[in-house]
Amino acid sequence: MGLEFINLKYKPGKEDLVCLFRVEPNRCSIKEAANNIALESSIGTWTDVSFNKDYVHRLGAKVFSISKEKVKIAYPSELFEKGNAPNILSSIAGNIFGMKAVKNLRLEDIKIPDSILRSFSGPRYGISGIREMMKVKSRPFIGTIIKPKLGLKTRDHAEVAYEAWVGGCDVVKDDENLAGQKFNDFEERVARSLEMANKAEEETGEKKAYLANVTAETKEMLKRADLVEDLGGKFIMVDVVTEGFGALQTLRNESFKLAIHAHRAMHAAFTRNKKHGISMMVLADLSRLIGMDTLHIGTVVGKMEGSLDEVSEINEEVEKKKVKETKIRLEQDWGHIKPVLSVSSGGLHPLHFPYLIKNLGKDIVLQCGGGIHGNILGTRRGAMAARQAIDAIMENCTLKEYSKTHLELASTLAQWGK
Repeated sequence: MGLEFINLKYKPGKEDLVCLFRVEPNRCSIKEAANNIALESSIGTWTDVSFNKDYVHRLGAKVFSISKEKVKIAYPSELFEKGNAPNILSSIAGNIFGMKAVKNLRLEDIKIPDSILRSFSGPRYGISGIREMMKVKSRPFIGTIIKPKLGLKTRDHAEVAYEAWVGGCDVVKDDENLAGQKFNDFEERVARSLEMANKAEEETGEKKAYLANVTAETKEMLKRADLVEDLGGKFIMVDVVTEGFGALQTLRNESFKLAIHAHRAMHAAFTRNKKHGISMMVLADLSRLIGMDTLHIGTVVGKMEGSLDEVSEINEEVEKKKVKETKIRLEQDWGHIKPVLSVSSGGLHPLHFPYLIKNLGKDIVLQCGGGIHGNILGTRRGAMAARQAIDAIMENCTLKEYSKTHLELASTLAQWGK
């Protein structure tokens, strides 16, 4: 077999799906490795086959750019079933990672053509819809995750949520591994937590959202989402990787009016290795395409891995209508697909807020778990400190200056200032 899937003079058409790969060949040239990737992910196999038709050849993927280890491959959109995210992934991120022709292979980004974009709904609300729902016009949102993440009884879970809401949080969510355990039954937790959210709304005059984790077997997931909506909830969350992309489409395509938060638990199993796997950028693309309204993008600071450049570019990818090509990203026009609200979470506390807002903007949920509940003054005052930090930034005041007249922020500066 030759290098029939390589055409460095080819110019991708507007209806081609384009992939950016990082390729490390294994005992072959990068051209040979790239050719193998293109054939395996489209119409080819390891040898010539007898029953082959001329019309098949036009559907072959084309390697049209090789620059050091970076390879771009164009796929005719006819190769993919419209509105089927698992099918797209099975092609462009299927067998290719296990081929002997590559020592390491990483899918860095995908450019999705309009014909495929039109077959997906995208987010139901997007940034403007979430702001309208929550009546938060321009400032960043403040969120928290109930801590301890596991072990709390239902009544205590709801009480912690209430303390966070009345302290100033907009959003309170379950953590990724809280489902329907014996010590904290799902149905009772949703009922009690939403009751506390309503109580907090009455006391503060602000909208409050509880993000119940509906991650489960698909039918059970839909049942749980239906319960949240029946009880007056606005929002749900789902672990997008462990739940699976087909199930996500089912959840999004149901007639719920709920906003959906995407928790990326397990993503680093395939996104963290910069040489092999799939990038977080691709997961962000799929989350926006399928229709998640909010998505974890990383923290830069805090406890999770992720550079400022990487997190900033993911932030742009999910929030802008058009994005330009960079070293780790392809250009994309999202057309009718609404933007996703970014969430920064993982080891954050209020003193991180100025840096994050400066670099990621105001369209963001700043989410502190231990950074609120671990405050020495307790959950309510920890939430107050977070809200005071936001207020200071919105008033163009330093946290140190603002803390002179705000006890909770002053205490937080003393606790975590070093």
